[in-house]
Amino acid sequence: MDHLEFLKYPIGPMERIKEPLGAAGRSAHLTILEHTPDTVRDLVEPLSDQQLDTPYRPGGWTIRQVVHHLPDSHMHAYIRMKWAATEDAPAVKTYNEKAWAELGEARTGPIDMSLALLDSLHDRWVSFLRALPEPQFRRHFMHGEWGPVTIEESLTMYSWHCRHHTEHIRRALA
Repeated sequence: MDHLEFLKYPIGPMERIKEPLGAAGRSAHLTILEHTPDTVRDLVEPLSDQQLDTPYRPGGWTIRQVVHHLPDSHMHAYIRMKWAATEDAPAVKTYNEKAWAELGEARTGPIDMSLALLDSLHDRWVSFLRALPEPQFRRHFMHGEWGPVTIEESLTMYSWHCRHHTEHIRRALA
C-alpha cells in the first residue's frame, strides 16, 4: 500500500465478511457502534475552527466534513438495516457522499449539530440491533454497487466505517 492509500485507508480497506459472526462477533461490532459518538466527540470538541478545517490527507475532507459525514452515512445504514428487517430484499438507494460533503453545512456548519445527531442515531441503531432476533441478521437489502448485503454484514461494514473515520481524525491531529 503506497503512502496516499495508507492515508485514505489507515486501518486498511473494508473487507466483506465471508462467514456468519455469531453473537460474540456481533457484540464486538455493536460495542464499536455504541462508543463511536463519544470517541468522535472526545477527539473533536476541543478543536478550534482552524483545526476542524484541516484535511486529514492531501485532497481529502476536513475533520469538520468527516464529522458531518458520519451521521449522513450512518443514517443510510440504519434505514437500510430497518428496511431489510421489515421488507423482503428491498432495493436501497445509494447517495453521492462526496457531493453531500461539499454542501454548505458540511463544509462550514458547526459540528455540534452532527455530534448530537450521531449520539441519538447510534442510540437508536444499537438499540434496534441489540433487540433484533438472531435469524433477522441474515435478512438482506439489495445495494446497487455491493449487491445483496445482510444486516450482519452491514453491521461489520459500519463498524469498520466508524474506526476508519475515527482514525482519519486521529491522524489529522497527530
